[in-house]
Amino acid sequence: MMSPIVGRLLLLVCLALPLYGVEKVRNRGYRKDPDADKFGSCMQGPAGTTGRDGNPGANGIPGTPGIPGRDGMKGEKGECISEIFEEPWKPNYKQCAWNSLNYGIDLGKVADCTFTKLRTDSALRVLFTGSLRLKCKNACCQRWYFTFNGAECTGPLPIESIIYLDQGSPELNSTINIHRTSSVEGLCEGVKSGLVDVAVWVGTCADYPRGDASTGWNSVSRVIIEELPK
Repeated sequence: MMSPIVGRLLLLVCLALPLYGVEKVRNRGYRKDPDADKFGSCMQGPAGTTGRDGNPGANGIPGTPGIPGRDGMKGEKGECISEIFEEPWKPNYKQCAWNSLNYGIDLGKVADCTFTKLRTDSALRVLFTGSLRLKCKNACCQRWYFTFNGAECTGPLPIESIIYLDQGSPELNSTINIHRTSSVEGLCEGVKSGLVDVAVWVGTCADYPRGDASTGWNSVSRVIIEELPK
């Protein structure tokens, strides 16, 4: 007969053999990565340089049109501004000339010149040039002036020139006969467009007697008319 001690040992061997087989099978199915212990304990190195940008991608498919927006609020009523296109200004002038008028009248029209005025909002520049003379034994005064369609200028004032002659002293001969080239010139506003009769007249001065007047003796006299923008 076996001793009790030997029996116990056999019993333990029988119990341990199955457990050993199971553990061996488990170890056979699981293999530990040898690099895990190799690199797991190393220090982390510095970061690498940034990589280059990639090539642009291809265009995507166009999206579907969006939903139309709502109508905006009604705007305020605008102002109607009419544009006025003016034509460029064109020169408009005329000259009338006479050779040796030799008008010895003391009162009345000396010369006239018809002019076509193109615009109402313009001014007329007029000029008379010619020889003038006044002679008298006592103090006298004569006046040469322009008229437009029979009326003197009122825009702003008449266009005129005067000659006043006085005996002065006994030493002076007041009957001396001197003809001098003189001029009458000015601007007149407010003359309507169309045909304008521009005339030169001779008359008396206010509160003075008239003398012996002469216009255009032995020389050329002329009237120049020019339309100017205001």
